[in-house]
Amino acid sequence: MAEEAAKQPIIIKKIKKGGHGHHGGAWKIAYADFVTAMMAFFLLLWLLNSVTQESLEGISNYFAPVSTSQTTSGSGDILQGKTITEEGISSNATARDSVTVDLPPPKAGTGGDLSEGEAESKAQPTEEDLEAQAAKKEQEAFEDAQEELQKTLESVPQMRQLKNSLLVDNTPEGLRIQLIDRDGLAMFPSGSSKMFLHTERLLELVSKVILSMPQDISISGHTDATPFSGQDYGNWELSSDRANSARRALESFGVPDARIQRVVGKSATDPLIAEDPKHPSNRRLSIILLRGTGREAEKEKAQKAAEEKARKERENEALPGLNEIKRQQRQEDGAAAPVLKPEGIQLPAPNGGAPAQPAAPALPGINLEIRGDIKSQ
Repeated sequence: MAEEAAKQPIIIKKIKKGGHGHHGGAWKIAYADFVTAMMAFFLLLWLLNSVTQESLEGISNYFAPVSTSQTTSGSGDILQGKTITEEGISSNATARDSVTVDLPPPKAGTGGDLSEGEAESKAQPTEEDLEAQAAKKEQEAFEDAQEELQKTLESVPQMRQLKNSLLVDNTPEGLRIQLIDRDGLAMFPSGSSKMFLHTERLLELVSKVILSMPQDISISGHTDATPFSGQDYGNWELSSDRANSARRALESFGVPDARIQRVVGKSATDPLIAEDPKHPSNRRLSIILLRGTGREAEKEKAQKAAEEKARKERENEALPGLNEIKRQQRQEDGAAAPVLKPEGIQLPAPNGGAPAQPAAPALPGINLEIRGDIKSQ
């Protein structure tokens, strides 16, 4: 028994503990989708922040439906159950109105919302609208001129003492500029139409305002009610001569004669201070920028500017690369400019010989043509 037991084999069991099983890579795909979605989300936020409000409204209007219907019958479509005939239109009692979506008001550039007639009426304002716009623009120009005159009188020390001698106001006739006499400071010597030096300086200041505006002017001379001592020369002649003296002074300062519409002498018929006809302030010169005149010149100026703009647009549209070509020509012309010698200048000859004649350009006139094109641009 002991021998059999010794011959019996000994069996040893070894148990190996292995790791967990393989779970696969599905989580990686889910994580990648999540990261992609977050990137798209932040990209969308950035795009919404960088686009203007008008563009967002345009995109919204593009995708917004004009009308929706919950039925496929004619009662819920465009005709809404009605016949096409103009007279005797019949309507289905059971028809339902289509649902209308309220859209925001159209912005510039959305287009297509107005009919052809309405769009034409909006694009072409009426004559009354043009007149109203011109009158408003003219009134604003008068106010700016009045403010500019007052600022100039305040800023120039030599003219500051004359600020009370210059009255500027808006009247139904136009912008009125008056040069008045004050106690101790007259515009003309007594009984004379030859103005003082300070009167000429005031008229020079007034002429700058006149030249900056397109209106025609009216010049009138005024006197007080004091009778003139001369028998053949009275206040009527004196006021007329002073008005003409002011006209000549304005013309010497550059005011065109064509812009002077009338020159009149009113004697004492239109006093500034009616309560005291003999007050010194009644002796004055009145220069009026007539309201409503000069608009033809403004229209011609605007028309020329529009024609020039249209010409440039046509030129750029017909030749898209013209500006780039001209720019290159200017660069080449500038690079070659130091080499060119002006005509008529003799160059010193080498070794004391006869002066060399300037070389003629290879293509006469080409430089002038290029410079002319550049100036026209």
